[in-house]
Amino acid sequence: MQHHKILILDFGSQVTQLIARRVREARVYCEVHPCDVSDDWVRQYAADGQLKGVILSGSHASTTEESTDRAPQAVFELGVPVLGICYGMQTMAQQLGGKVEGGHTREFGYAEVRARGHTALLNGIADFTTPDGHGMLKVWMSHGDKVTALPPGFKLMASTPSCPIAGMADEARHFYAVQFHPEVTHTLQGRAMLERFVLGICDARADWDMRGHVEEAVQAIRAQVGDEEVILGLSGGVDSSVAAALIHRAIGDQLTCVFVDHGLLRQNEGDMVMDMFVGQLHAKVIRVDAAEQFLGHLKGVSEPEQKRKIIGREFVEVFKAEAAKLTASGASKNGAKWLAQGTIYPDVIESGGAKSKKAVTIKSHHNVGGLPEQLGLKLLEPLRDLFKDEVRELGVALGLPHEMVYRHPFPGPGLGVRILGEVKKDYADLLRRADAIFIEELRATRDEATGKTWYELTSQAFAVFLPVKSVGVMGDGRTYDYVVALRAVQTSDFMTADWAELPYALLKKVSSRIINEVRGINRVTYDISSKPPATIEWE
Repeated sequence: MQHHKILILDFGSQVTQLIARRVREARVYCEVHPCDVSDDWVRQYAADGQLKGVILSGSHASTTEESTDRAPQAVFELGVPVLGICYGMQTMAQQLGGKVEGGHTREFGYAEVRARGHTALLNGIADFTTPDGHGMLKVWMSHGDKVTALPPGFKLMASTPSCPIAGMADEARHFYAVQFHPEVTHTLQGRAMLERFVLGICDARADWDMRGHVEEAVQAIRAQVGDEEVILGLSGGVDSSVAAALIHRAIGDQLTCVFVDHGLLRQNEGDMVMDMFVGQLHAKVIRVDAAEQFLGHLKGVSEPEQKRKIIGREFVEVFKAEAAKLTASGASKNGAKWLAQGTIYPDVIESGGAKSKKAVTIKSHHNVGGLPEQLGLKLLEPLRDLFKDEVRELGVALGLPHEMVYRHPFPGPGLGVRILGEVKKDYADLLRRADAIFIEELRATRDEATGKTWYELTSQAFAVFLPVKSVGVMGDGRTYDYVVALRAVQTSDFMTADWAELPYALLKKVSSRIINEVRGINRVTYDISSKPPATIEWE
């Protein structure tokens, strides 16, 4: 199917993928590509007639430096609407004859912007109106530089006291730009603005839907893989499970799933995974008990990045061994040629692995960017361009159970990044039991206002093991035991997140049960950090 599409040019912002997510929420297909693509590439990309608009992202860089990136000039010559965001506004201004200067006052965080000029982008969109009748927008700013002179043909669209040109528009050419970030949830009318641009100004067709995408994805997998065999690392999490179901739908017995029990899974997870995929989906699954192997290599290692790399490396070793066994036993006729993974957009952006390679690395993911060449397998990542909500929708469309599809995310390294410092079997055993109690109580407790369980109301919840001991009293005796922290967040995109305001009664019950039922833990804390500045996981 030919979809109308929006091209997003990525200048390296940490929230570029949020722009794509907002466009997809409007049911319009979009793609993110690096900002330094050539003019010829842009013209070729638009040659099929399906390109309806271009969005220029923000960046951590400054447009006042000569070496910084510029948008391909062809973008402004295609005859399609263009929206510049933050850095995208600044480079649009510079390239079209305006002026940008380094700001003496940085704006970072909440701001109130006055909408001006009644442009097509902002007309009728406001959070409140001043006594003088001015429409005002509550937005999120993150900039130092600012536009100080409009390019020819542009008019003022928005302003703040410290940023007189906070938005500009050339309505004859359908060019719009804003200094704030409409893609983040902190800009209250951001979704309305992006929908106005995509559906109204660009007149893009809203036909991007996961039910329709199933068949497209199946055909793409078949075309990519042909009659070759695929091996997939199945973790039991949402992403790898949906990837497995999708690939199995496409190629059936050409897929072999390898479920690696690295000793860092949640309680009873191994049995649940086997029951679901072997018992219900009838897929080929090989279960490998590699706990001793993983924990042995993690001994004495406390640095988070090193732990992730060790876990990723040992996965490679397991896959190499299992692929060799399949070929030697004759179970695989020609040997697996593909390694499938459940990589999704947030993995890519947080690893600095966006196609632009310009984003600042926050942390590495062992399932991003391809495993080492020594594995000798080609990479199949059918979910790489999907967001978490799209993955869940796709899972439902594939007929997977609701309780599995809407299960909270679980990192590939498992409890290895939820045990701070060195990973030990005893720590993992304690954490498993504490985490299971937390999740059990979240599932059992309903919010009176919504009728939903607190598991449903949180996007991700888990316990973290802290390798410190504290003094406690149990009965008449003194204890000196470990501490766990509870973490529960609410988010719509996993790029930003707020800590969940769980009821005190629920926290009290969870704490009491953990301390009484998990011998070795005598203190429970609750993490009230948001993302940013913290990340969702502790490591």
